[in-house]
Amino acid sequence: MRKTESSQTESQVTKSAKRGAFPLSLLCLTVGAFAIGMTEFIIMGLLPNVATDLNVSIPQAGQLITGYALGVAVGAPILTVFTHKIPQKKLLVLLMCIFIIGNALSVIAPTYGLLISARILTAFAHGTFLGVGSLMATRLVAPERRAGAVSVVLAGLTIANIIGVPFGTFIGQQLGWRSSFGAITILGIISLIGIIRFIPVIQQGPPANLGQQFRNLVRPQVLLILLIGALGCGSLFAVFTYITPMLVDISGFAEQSVTWILVLFGVGVTLGNMLGGRLADWKLMPSLMVNFGILAVLLAALTLTLDNPYLAVMTIFCWGVAAFGIMPGLQIRIMNMTREAPLLATTSSHSAFNLGNAGGAYLGGFAITHTGLISVPLYAAVIAALGLVGLFVSVTMERKSRVSEIADAVEPAPVN
Repeated sequence: MRKTESSQTESQVTKSAKRGAFPLSLLCLTVGAFAIGMTEFIIMGLLPNVATDLNVSIPQAGQLITGYALGVAVGAPILTVFTHKIPQKKLLVLLMCIFIIGNALSVIAPTYGLLISARILTAFAHGTFLGVGSLMATRLVAPERRAGAVSVVLAGLTIANIIGVPFGTFIGQQLGWRSSFGAITILGIISLIGIIRFIPVIQQGPPANLGQQFRNLVRPQVLLILLIGALGCGSLFAVFTYITPMLVDISGFAEQSVTWILVLFGVGVTLGNMLGGRLADWKLMPSLMVNFGILAVLLAALTLTLDNPYLAVMTIFCWGVAAFGIMPGLQIRIMNMTREAPLLATTSSHSAFNLGNAGGAYLGGFAITHTGLISVPLYAAVIAALGLVGLFVSVTMERKSRVSEIADAVEPAPVN
């Protein structure tokens, strides 16, 4: 009976792919990514409430954010190593169960130590779920729509910033911060039910051994793309971390207006994510290079437009489109270069992105200390420009490799 249901679901997915439509099963992954996005960012709006309730300082409460980021960075590759033989649907179910347990523990955690432990447990599922979910998404659609499918999954993260985080923060402020994690737990359960019901069991070959996974991960081209992804995220967080003081102190906005500007930024991020997926399906590397170039220009322009409130808002919206337009393409680039064993490299990309987030936030603070708040976007523009340089290096390496392969193929055999 289960086999029949599974084959029927897989058949429905195939029909959707042929029609050019995204299957319902993708929505289950999007809901999971939405819940993960809420978990990661919601704590920022609840820090004072958490600090008061658990009797800790604001900086100590801030370690709940740092601990989560480190949990993602370290947990994704470790969990992948221990679970790489599990079929992908079962692995998605396991990861969502870990996510649900971590958030449920956050609801009832009586002490700061237990709360940070629950946050780290939740973070372990973050990178691996998004990595496996992205891989699964590419198998649920036609080959020419792979990047678009990845962007649909990642859209859960971006929509979480527009709707989930403000709504969850409001719930936490009205009913207590624990209720926010309760709402996230419910979302996790909904995603879990959807994964069990709608994600098909797709036939896969034997799992790649760990040696092959690691060899793929440490290939120079793969490491270079991971670095480029970290630079892209670093350019984002260098500015995003300090966007509120920029808008208040330089552009002259009232603090309450910043929320609506960030919602507009979030709309730009979501549009950029979907547009980036379509462009990557069309022309992968050219679209990535153009996107990084536009990103660097917009960040440099923000240094000039921050003084004008109207121009600042326009630039921030366009920056949001460019900042997340790179994400689907980077994921597909990694998958293309590690076709035989993509799992470890794909999940490790989220570790690299989170390290980029942390590095960007640090560099933004460095810029404020040494050259002032207005200089932060310029530093971020340099980081994005370095990402563009990395893409040119990647393309050059690939061309040289192809020329070498062709030369080897046409080289005449030695005469005995």
